[in-house]
Amino acid sequence: MPPDFKRKIWSYYRRFGRCFPWRKTRDPYRILVSEIMLQQTQVARVKKKYPEFLRAFPTVRSLARAPLSKVLRAWQGMGYNRRAPFLKRSAETIVKKFGGKVPSGQAELEALPGIGHATASAIRAFAFNAPAVFIETNIRRVFIHFFFANKKKINDKEILLLVEKTLDRARPREWYSALMDYGAMLGEKGENPNRKSAHYVRQSVFRGSRRELRGKIMRILLEKKFFSAEAIFKALQDERTEGTLRALVREGLVRKRKSSFSLG
Repeated sequence: MPPDFKRKIWSYYRRFGRCFPWRKTRDPYRILVSEIMLQQTQVARVKKKYPEFLRAFPTVRSLARAPLSKVLRAWQGMGYNRRAPFLKRSAETIVKKFGGKVPSGQAELEALPGIGHATASAIRAFAFNAPAVFIETNIRRVFIHFFFANKKKINDKEILLLVEKTLDRARPREWYSALMDYGAMLGEKGENPNRKSAHYVRQSVFRGSRRELRGKIMRILLEKKFFSAEAIFKALQDERTEGTLRALVREGLVRKRKSSFSLG
């Protein structure tokens, strides 16, 4: 291990650590919201949407009892809209099974909709200061930069061993923030060690993609309570619209009533 690894990370964090609203709270619900939002979404977008969403749903109980259509409206602009029903269903489970308190256990968190190992571990670290082990994009970038300079096709299992070995078990919350900020700095410099990862996949082009079409449909349905299928097809002029609508209905994001559609 590079002898000055931890010193460099902490030194950078003390001087240039970023300030985000989710770093100013230890409320497990608010951190749960932030971690779901940060999945596959740029920090700048989350920074804007996060306080808006919490104003609409300040507690886990308020989110659990809200209509899904209202949650989807509040989520608009975040992309990957299926995360919104996942978050709502998680809130419902937390109220029903845990009395409205976000659980601190790994297994209990991973059992919630849309939450995998990494997200559950991040929630435990940031909300409960638990020494959970996980990686995400910026953390991966840091460890490849320092430990795998001359290697390619690096497996996450190798990185996780190092994350566990170097973890500051007394301050995991701050340590992970420091790692993420250092990794973000490497990215801003144009350095992308993640290309050496065995799991690296270049993000597909958004324009013209089915993801873009899904977003267009959701925006149309935001305009009024119901929209006819004919009006949607006419507005989009895209042969993939029918299949995409069917997929949105299956996922619970959109509701079909006879020949019209509405938000789920």
